[in-house]
Amino acid sequence: MLIYHQELSRFILMKIIKFSISVVITLALIYFLNNRLVIQGNPVPPLGKFLDPFHGFWQNAESDSIPFAPLSELTTLKDSVNVFYDKYGIPHIFAQNDHDLFMAQGFVVAQNRLWQMDFQSYAAAGRISELIGEAALDFDRLQRRKGMVSGARTSLETMLKNTQLKLFLEAYQTGVNTFISSLKYKNLPLEYKILDYEPEPWTPLKSALLLQYMNDNLTGWDRDLQNTNAYLTLGEERFKALFPQWPAGIDPVVQSPEQWSFEAAPKEKPDSLIVSNTMMKKVHPMPDPDNGSNNWAVAGWKTKSGKAILASDMHLGLNAPSLWFLMQLSSPNYNVMGFALTGNVGIVSGFNENIAWSFTDVSRDERDWYSIKFKEGSRSEYFYGDKTLPVETSYEEIKIRDSTPYTDTILTTVHGPIVYDDSFLSDGQKDYLALKWIGHTPSRVQDALIDLNRASNYNEYTEALRKWDAPSQHVAFASDQADVAIRVQGLLPNRFKGHGRFIMDGSDPAFDWGEFIPFEHYAFEHNPPRGFISSANQHSVDQKYPYEMNLHNSEFYRNRRINNQLNAFDSSSITPQDMMKLQNDAYGIKPSEILPVFLDSIDKSKNSEFMTALKEWDYFYTVPSKAPTYFEVWWRSFRNLLWDEFIDSELPMGRPSDYHTIWMLKNDFPKEFYDHQGTSQVESFKELLSMSLDSAKTKIQTWEDKKGLEATWGNYKGTSIIHLSRIPAFGTYNIQVDGQSKTINSTKPNHGPSQRLVVEMTSPPQAWVVLPGGQSGNPGNPLYENMIPLWRDGEYIKLNFMQNETSENEIFFKQTLTK
Repeated sequence: MLIYHQELSRFILMKIIKFSISVVITLALIYFLNNRLVIQGNPVPPLGKFLDPFHGFWQNAESDSIPFAPLSELTTLKDSVNVFYDKYGIPHIFAQNDHDLFMAQGFVVAQNRLWQMDFQSYAAAGRISELIGEAALDFDRLQRRKGMVSGARTSLETMLKNTQLKLFLEAYQTGVNTFISSLKYKNLPLEYKILDYEPEPWTPLKSALLLQYMNDNLTGWDRDLQNTNAYLTLGEERFKALFPQWPAGIDPVVQSPEQWSFEAAPKEKPDSLIVSNTMMKKVHPMPDPDNGSNNWAVAGWKTKSGKAILASDMHLGLNAPSLWFLMQLSSPNYNVMGFALTGNVGIVSGFNENIAWSFTDVSRDERDWYSIKFKEGSRSEYFYGDKTLPVETSYEEIKIRDSTPYTDTILTTVHGPIVYDDSFLSDGQKDYLALKWIGHTPSRVQDALIDLNRASNYNEYTEALRKWDAPSQHVAFASDQADVAIRVQGLLPNRFKGHGRFIMDGSDPAFDWGEFIPFEHYAFEHNPPRGFISSANQHSVDQKYPYEMNLHNSEFYRNRRINNQLNAFDSSSITPQDMMKLQNDAYGIKPSEILPVFLDSIDKSKNSEFMTALKEWDYFYTVPSKAPTYFEVWWRSFRNLLWDEFIDSELPMGRPSDYHTIWMLKNDFPKEFYDHQGTSQVESFKELLSMSLDSAKTKIQTWEDKKGLEATWGNYKGTSIIHLSRIPAFGTYNIQVDGQSKTINSTKPNHGPSQRLVVEMTSPPQAWVVLPGGQSGNPGNPLYENMIPLWRDGEYIKLNFMQNETSENEIFFKQTLTK
């Protein structure tokens, strides 16, 4: 009996244990399926909701390219609005009034790109830690310290003073929020499900933040810290020789007249540009230095049709969803088509019935760094002139997912916020650097864009640009009157020579920004004798221009190729197809100017397949060719050996530009730099060239062995389009596209033409476009990446610029928005 009771007890115990285990497993499974987890640093969404076939990610697989309801309700509309979609997903919005037009724009953009515009507003505001956790804390701190949010608020205050613009922004906001309020979990864009959060209401501040985000992308690059390190290391004479402001042979945007009709206002210069011995060990992350563009416009007398033609391609990061959203906006006051920035009112670059316009970056210095000296024993007062000023202290709470919030203390001076201090970017240093940035200035860019959208001639284009302040741009123009123009546009402080190239003494008011250059003194061209205007981020003007420009990252190759090709066309011969071909041109001027020197100087005994390919190369960066790979790896190897003093330095100093390096090599190179620090001997040019050639061959062989691929240019460059969330499955990789960063078709591994546009100003205008992606923001939609093959192969789609609602040819889907 005892044995029986023992067995029974054991049986019951086992049942209890099994039941308990099953309960624990069930509870764990319920928790796991309904809560977000972090496994080895990687977030995992709540798999129950995510895998639910009726509400989860399956709902984001769209067989219909335009999966919208044909009838949608926006209760605050004044009249109904019709939205016509073509087969590429390009919406044509027809409204009876401007209020409804921009409300519909907000609704339609959100319908297609909600997660993208929402996520980018988080990034601009320094709020990514809220979504992904502590890994983004330094990024968020930098965004806050740079003044992204405060600058956006200041700009928004200016926008809202314009009654009409306030109406448009609020209508846009209502359109976005109407779409957001219609969403259930199953309808959320896929990224929300994966990252496990929901969209918050849209506000005009978010629209201002997105403009600030673009401003930072185009003005957020400088070399002030590196220049200071190099100047103090090399001395003034050597620094000026290696880093000239005006290298020989520049080809500027605006051809200078014999005599400018004005003089610059005098600006008092301090005794020395370098009054601070601050040498920084660390440089904060900055945007890609190749952020820029090409644009040009050809006058009617040079084209086959007699109509002006404008071409544009803006070079930015290649991300998915595509940066730009193509659309047409039509109301009694507007009929405009082109590229909208998701989250912002109107069209950024495009055309209406009378004009076309586009942008390239000026690449001039629009931010400066000031060394701040605090009163001894205090961070509450700092020296300025013959007095001390109180520091403004603010506290930024940064919410962090799965962690406690972080509070950052930000000190603000008369120059701007202190970015570098002993708690951030210090690398053990006790230096305090404040940032003066054009992004802190109230901006009227949104106002300027709205005016451009409805401008009808050169005078109205010029008047619209009076409101354009930042980022500084070369704004190209073409009209139905067959004329062309370009303006160097944006607020620029009046500087003394060398002002802003180095870290400046924040206690000396002589280094403050002066008054901005008057609008009437901006450089421009209207119908120049050569019959075209063009820009590609090169110097805006030459040294005759009366004002100091302080250009810090100018281009020297794309601009010359564009001008050479446009000059070569006969009068009355240019067609839109010629301009499309030119946009995809992959000829490299740089190798054409230095490779013959290399080949003439190298030991002939080193002849090989490598050398044969280079000797036969036509300098076009085409994907099947190995010669571009051989040249680029050889050039980089040589350049790194040549400038090893800069590259291997503990202090970041940058290095001389490729353009100036090649000019010096062919003219008067400082021979001490031929000596490679890694050897005991003193090398000559030919010895360094031989060393770099051997190194290049080894690097290429190692790459081929590791990748299991031939080192063709397409494979080696490996151009890819990466999703904003960095989710690998949503990107496109190893795109076989011609070009290189310094060719007109300026492509790099994750950077290149973010759009292409060619417009012929016929009546009505004809336009051809392409995106490196598609119109949809949903990775599960057929229109998410459908244009990538066209973009890769240099092909375009022709836009249907509808003149009224009855011209419904090529319309794939109609959506009506009702009140």
